[in-house]
This record gives sequence, C-alpha cells and structure tokens, in this order.
Amino acid sequence: MRKRALPIRAAAPVALAAAGLLLTGCGTTPAPVAPAGTAAPKAEGPKAAATLGGPGSACALPVSFGLAEKWEPEAIDDPENPEFAALTRQGPAVIRCEVDAKPAGHVGYLRIWTADKGPARAALEGFVKGARNTSKVAYEETAAGALPAVEVTYTVSVELTEESKEERAFAVSTPKGVVIVHLGGLDSDEHRAMIPAYELAKSTLKAL
Repeated sequence: MRKRALPIRAAAPVALAAAGLLLTGCGTTPAPVAPAGTAAPKAEGPKAAATLGGPGSACALPVSFGLAEKWEPEAIDDPENPEFAALTRQGPAVIRCEVDAKPAGHVGYLRIWTADKGPARAALEGFVKGARNTSKVAYEETAAGALPAVEVTYTVSVELTEESKEERAFAVSTPKGVVIVHLGGLDSDEHRAMIPAYELAKSTLKAL
C-alpha cells in the first residue's frame, strides 16, 4: 500500500486566457431550426474504474465508493501525528486519503476526512470553519448512495494571487464516525472539470 507523507492543502492558481471566434455564414438560406421540445442529450458521467475504501483498496475507510478512471488514491501516513496537525486536521476532521486527479489530466485532489461519531451537518460545518478565507457558504440536504448526506459549496480566497476558487464537500454519518469527501482544485475551472468524479463518488458511496 502506497502512502502519501503529507497532503497538499493549496496550490497557486494559474491564469488562463481564451479567445473566442464569431463565425458568420454566407448566402441567404436560413439555418434550420430545431423542433420545439427537442433538447440535447444529457452527458453521461464517468463510470467507476475501481472501488476505494473496501478490503484490499489503497485506503482503509468507513465507506467505499467508485473512482473515476486514472484517479490515483494514496493513504496518508500517520495522520494522527500532532506534529503535522496543521496539514492533517481541519476543524474536527482528520485526513485519511488523497485521490490525485493529475493522471486523469486535472490539477486537484479528492480528499477523504473522518471525524468522531455525531451529526454529519455539525462535522461539516466545523470542517468549513476550519478552512481559511471562505465565503458564499451554502449547505443543502442530499444523499450519498443510499445514505442521507449534507453537502456544502463555498469559495476560498487565495491570498497569494488575490483570486477566489470554488470548493465543495459532502458528509455522511456512519457507525464508525462521520466521513467527509472534499473536492478542491487548482482553480475554479479545474474544480468544475472534476465535479463528475466527485459526483461518481457521492452516488456510489456505501457504508462499510
């Protein structure tokens, strides 16, 4: 089992610029109009390429869920060590596992945290309060697999770049404690590109 020594809590965003082109057609024939009521087919999310959290997986967790293709999990080495508390603790939660999106072409991590038994909402609120420079915090009741869950979306201000980026997390209560699954990202664009993998984890989650 590979273990990651310490989590990477933040990275400096990279500014990206994109140019748009306006294309015009020639001739007088009008473009065909789509029939009323016709909608573009909804894009399917990624399918699970592996399962994390179960027996023999990279991280021992109170839950299991599906991983998107090429996302690579690593357990955190000695997360209870108080010497590294600034990196391994956030509010009431301790980080247990990181799933790296770089092999899948993204810059960010899906991180799994655990907290003591109790209401998922209280643990998630404490987790967000433990983050720095948060704003636009919004909670909602939802489901993770068959389990009731609480989800939060918020923005984080990055002091180094004076920019903000989106983050989100959901929490569930299990017989072994609360589990928080968090998605960050280098910037908001990277974050949004990784949401399908986050949603896959949420929809396939099971308590062990």
